Amino acid sequence: YSQGRYQEAEPLYLDALALRKRLLGENHPDVAASLNNLAGLYCSQGRYDKAEPLVIEALALRKRLLGENHPDVAASLNNLAALYDSQGRYQEAEPLYLDALSLRKRLLGENHPDVAASLNNLALLYDSQGRYQEAEPLYLDALALRKRLLGENHPDVAASLNNLALLYKSQERYQEAEPLYLEALALRKRLLGEHHPDVATSLNNLAGLYTSQGRYQESESIFLEALAMKKRLLGENHPYVATSLNNLAGLYYSQGRYEEAEPLYLEALAIADRTLGSNHPNTVTFRKNLQLLRDKLRHSP
Repeated sequence: YSQGRYQEAEPLYLDALALRKRLLGENHPDVAASLNNLAGLYCSQGRYDKAEPLVIEALALRKRLLGENHPDVAASLNNLAALYDSQGRYQEAEPLYLDALSLRKRLLGENHPDVAASLNNLALLYDSQGRYQEAEPLYLDALALRKRLLGENHPDVAASLNNLALLYKSQERYQEAEPLYLEALALRKRLLGEHHPDVATSLNNLAGLYTSQGRYQESESIFLEALAMKKRLLGENHPYVATSLNNLAGLYYSQGRYEEAEPLYLEALAIADRTLGSNHPNTVTFRKNLQLLRDKLRHSP
């Protein structure tokens, strides 16, 4: 799972869950752990409808077996919030993230990797909503905490660098964003290998930055590399593939290459509709982008 080898991971998670249920019974913390892990896999694959009942079941089981005040309950609250966040259900996600953060601080202390993860996740939520001033100090706290606790060379540090760069790009602070993206990409390649979904994400984000700066030739080759990698690692019908298609289409649109952009926008929209639903923020954005392109085509000479 950590290597992004999701198809190999699924049958093992399912076997572990079945074995634990048979040996330990339905009501055991290890069964909750298996439900949680399987749900995490489904989230990573964009199979949110399969993930949600498992996360809810794991949370209920942990509360019943371990009590309300336990780190595993905080983990389940965080995971349910992350699921809702991925689906654009921001109002449902926020109180769960806040509960998880508060619980972790109380149970684990201020200086713990799980507290850093909660700070990072809450910042991501605020970032998605355009609440940049609330997001930035949380990202910075999470990054500093991760560096101190995990060292400079850790995938979670790379994730924090990437997320802070995303924030700066959203604010058009491009010169601050670029070195962070490059550092995150180099770190991920070194720690995770050249062929990993997180490396594809870093490539995609760097290409997006270059597009925003008008550095189109650099951007296109990186977008194509990221798209090919995501298709190979995650399959053709993954929400992250839809995002890459949309971004590549956006590059072509910026260059006036409208006929090349249209089929990519259509493909991105079809995948998002199928995997995320028609009302997800990404689906709405892709639809809007397609409409803008068609308006431009209608009015072009």
